[in-house]
This record gives sequence, C-alpha cells and structure tokens, in this order.
Amino acid sequence: MGAALSGTAGVLPADAVLLGFVRALRAAGVDASAERGYAFLRAVAALRPGIRSDVYWAGRATLCGGHDDLERYDRVFAAYFAASGTPARRPVRTAPPPRLRLVVREGGTAPGAGEAGEPPGPPTAVLASSAEVLRHRDVTELDPAERAQLRRLLAAFTLAGQTRRSARRRPARRGEVDPRRTVRELLRRGGEPALLRRHARVARPRRVVLLVDVSGSMGPYADALLRFAHAAVRAGRTDVFTVGTRLTRVTRELSHRDPDLAMAQVAAAVPDWRGGTRLGELLREFLNRWGQRGMARGAIVVLLSDGWERDDPELLGRQMRRLHGLAHQVVWANPRKARPGYAPLAAGMAAALPSVDAFVAGHSLAALERLAAVMRGARTGGAPEGPDARDAPERGPGNGPGMAAAKGPGKRSEMAAGTGPEKGPRDGLEKAAESGPEKGPGNEPEKAAGKGAGGA
Repeated sequence: MGAALSGTAGVLPADAVLLGFVRALRAAGVDASAERGYAFLRAVAALRPGIRSDVYWAGRATLCGGHDDLERYDRVFAAYFAASGTPARRPVRTAPPPRLRLVVREGGTAPGAGEAGEPPGPPTAVLASSAEVLRHRDVTELDPAERAQLRRLLAAFTLAGQTRRSARRRPARRGEVDPRRTVRELLRRGGEPALLRRHARVARPRRVVLLVDVSGSMGPYADALLRFAHAAVRAGRTDVFTVGTRLTRVTRELSHRDPDLAMAQVAAAVPDWRGGTRLGELLREFLNRWGQRGMARGAIVVLLSDGWERDDPELLGRQMRRLHGLAHQVVWANPRKARPGYAPLAAGMAAALPSVDAFVAGHSLAALERLAAVMRGARTGGAPEGPDARDAPERGPGNGPGMAAAKGPGKRSEMAAGTGPEKGPRDGLEKAAESGPEKGPGNEPEKAAGKGAGGA
C-alpha cells in the first residue's frame, strides 16, 4: 500500500489515493471518520487493491454508517474511480454479488480466482490517483475529459450548513423545565407527584446566500462555481444570485436535480455572461431588495468573485459594511488567491476585505471542499500543512481582536471573543441595538456597544 503508483496525472502513494476517496465521501455528506478510514485501508490491504470490486466492497463495508450513505457512496465511487474520458458507471451493477465475493475470499490462494469477470482497464489505484491530483489542479488548466470528471465529483457534493437555535421550543428529555406542561400533568393526576416536563430549543439550519460573479474575468471559473452552488441548493435553505452588470436570482433554475439541465436553465436566465463587474451597485441592490428585508439577516453570505470592481470601490466598501452588520458570517472565495505572490491589491478586493470574516480560495475542487467546510462552521484561524497551505482560509483584516471596537455599535464582537455559530455576544448587542433607549439605561445601544468593545 505504501508503494507509489503512477497515473496519467502524476505519482501518488496508494494510501493517499484511498484517503482522497475518503475525503471525497466526507464532502458528499458521508460520515467517514478517521477510524472508518483506517479500517478501509486495512480492508483494501487484505483484499486486492488493484481490483475495482474489492475496493468497492471494502469501502462500502467500512465507510457507510447507514442506508442513507449507500446512494452517496455509489455516486462518489463512480465519479472518483471512473477512467478519464469514459462515462461513469454505477459500481453496484458491475460488482459481483456478495455471495460470490465470499467465495473468492475463501479461495484466494488460487491465482487469478474471480478475476475473469473484472472489466478490462487500468488498475483502480491508477485511476484514483488521477482523480486525487485533479482535486488540487486549477480549473482553468483542465482539459475537456478532466472537466467532465470534475463535474461528476461536484455533482456528488452535499453541503450542510450551520444550525441556529430558534426561539421555539419542543418537548425533550433534557433541558429547561416546561412549567405549563408540568402543571397540566399535575392537574391530570389530581395533584399527585409527577415527573417534571422539559423542553429545549429547536435547532434549525441557517440560511446560506451565494453571490456568484459571472463577469468576463471570472468566466473560466463560472461553470464550476455554479455547479458548487447547485449542490448547495440541493441541500436546502440556499439562495443563489449571479452578479456582473446585473443582479439575477437563479435559485429556481438551480433547484433542478440534473446539474446539466440546471446549468442550461441558468445560462438562459442570466443576460450578462462575461460582461463587466459592478459589485458595489449590485450588492446595494441586493441589500435593498432582499437582504435588508430578512434574507441576509443571520445568514451565511458567500461571495465568489475575484474582486475586480469597475465602479467606485468606496461604494463596495460601504455596502460590505452593511452586509457585515446583517449577516452571521461573510465569506469571500477568490480563485486568484491561490496564485503565487497574490496580494489583494485590486481596489474592490481591498475595500471589501475589512468586512470579510473568512477569505478563501476557489480555484480547485480541494479549495471548494475547504469552502464547504467553512460554511459548515469550521475554524478559519489555523494554518494547514501540506502543499496546498496557501489555499487555506484566512481571516480578513477586520477580524482581529483589535478591530472589534472599531466596527462601531451593533457590529459583531464574537470574532474577538471566539464564540461559535450559536447565540453569542453579538446576538445580545443586536437585541440591545434594536430595543431602543426606552428599554432603560442599561439597554441603550451606545452602552451595549461600549461594553462589547471593552470586552474585546
């Protein structure tokens, strides 16, 4: 397993190839933990790593935790181990039945046993090494066959966003005492002692808003980013807009199950493909028409753009500050961030960056997987190791502890306190700011903002 296997796109160890498959399963929503990944490697080593069916059944037996994971596992396996230039086939149809698999394992001493029914082609590890190298390559450098394989991997994405605690409560075994249900239970028993009834807050998914740049400078990345948005729409509570010279809502077009048909509908609905960029004006239109009314409030807003602005960059900076005050988290994915020596020197990017919570790359499949992890609530302060360390998400310049007081009253202070996606100090400041001065001297927005700044 430790020997290097050469593929068409590079040379990777066999373990790295199989671990890349495990990471692809995690991106698709399969709970493939580290223990299951280690069991998968041991199972493949005990069987035949170069045989497609053995790798399939080893992963299915060790990486799938329930019936819901089987369909996702089949889709990812077909996309990850498909040869370049050939259509992906469902491995369930080509693999032998379980009974024949057991017979082959018992008679494994006979050379060539059970290999007659295997489809001809290169070894499984060679095909997977090509897919693993593909994860880290820039989208603009792919040929048509590699783009088709990238689309299959993006179609297997399952994006699960963060959750928030709503004001509604439901009966639960643990939590605060529910006085009304407890009293009703006592009355029903005629005053006899009864167990305390409890309730807990309901966890609901947090809304996600994606703003995808389809201007001329983002043309090579637009297809991959929109397919990423298609996977997010399938997960639910996600709205997608395209920005260029116009603002177009394409959530309904991307709600189709078939990604190719969804892309065709988006192409027909968007009138400003490969045009100019008016980020500041279109962001103001989004906030006035949708965001201020509730779509951006408490949501995770992701902007996928290179930050090139044709209009006044100060307008973009003002609208980003408005967005930062409404949203729970603002993430900016820039495909050009991964280039060596990159610095956010573009006027639009420099104006927007102080209001960004996480600044990530978006040039490759691995970068999009990291973006999905940030949307799920992964921490953005650590520096990863490995060859793709420059793709890691970074905090914006306005997210350090010293900037919490400079953001003004009503802005978030959780970036300095290190609170998570649940209700934290920022929610208290927002409520104090909305309540007005008539609530009392202790709830005035100015005092609440001063306390937040001092605590930071």
